[in-house]
Amino acid sequence: MPELERLTVYPVKGLDGIDVDATAILDSGTLARDREFALFDADGDVINGKRTDRVHDLRTDFDPESGEFTVTSPGDETNRFDLDDARDRERAEDWFGDAFEADLTLRRDRTLGFVDRREMGPSVVSTATLETVASWFDGMSVESARRRHRANVEVSGVPAFWEDRFVGEDAPAFAVGGVRFEGVTPCGRCVVPERDPDTGEPLSEFRERFVQKREETFPDWADEEAFDHYYTLMLIARVPESDRGRTLRVGDPVDVIE
Repeated sequence: MPELERLTVYPVKGLDGIDVDATAILDSGTLARDREFALFDADGDVINGKRTDRVHDLRTDFDPESGEFTVTSPGDETNRFDLDDARDRERAEDWFGDAFEADLTLRRDRTLGFVDRREMGPSVVSTATLETVASWFDGMSVESARRRHRANVEVSGVPAFWEDRFVGEDAPAFAVGGVRFEGVTPCGRCVVPERDPDTGEPLSEFRERFVQKREETFPDWADEEAFDHYYTLMLIARVPESDRGRTLRVGDPVDVIE
């Protein structure tokens, strides 16, 4: 039976995600604690994996209850910051400035988060999709595929590329534990999935092979006209206002709404 297999939020944009058992949908339609913080340079540009592969040098963790953020640098030096405390955020800001050799500001947005598509909601992928993508590349594990593509919501008990059916003309919606999700757009990918999430090393000819295999395996149930190209993976969804404020939980049943 289809169910919510995994929930992942990314407390600091561009850095590691954390798996949670449950999370609330904010009034804005995004997930609590997802991209709640972001680092900006002096020009106002966000620091993320699209702009620098140095994010892969850092391992991070976050406790959503206490606000404790842990960051480990390549020399195994570990630092802890309370991101719910304004003074400690300033200390974290200084630490990241030194790590990235830049004048950085750590900003917070509790109501929406610093998601790329600020008018939309969570990203969705199936476990089978990640398994299939991992099989396209020698030595790639499912966990590596998962960390490369950075989805919020992972659904098990469905076929690969199940999420593709929810965009396009007359596309259905789906519900997770009774919370309605409506597909908005396929997620076009950037440079990040090409890189090893631990080392930042790019995988040779990743994009070319990905596009080739994506085209070969494109599902019959999807509306191809809703896709601008084949370098896409995941669904960007929207939770309607009527269902915001509710909570998603791992193990929730997933149902298609025709």
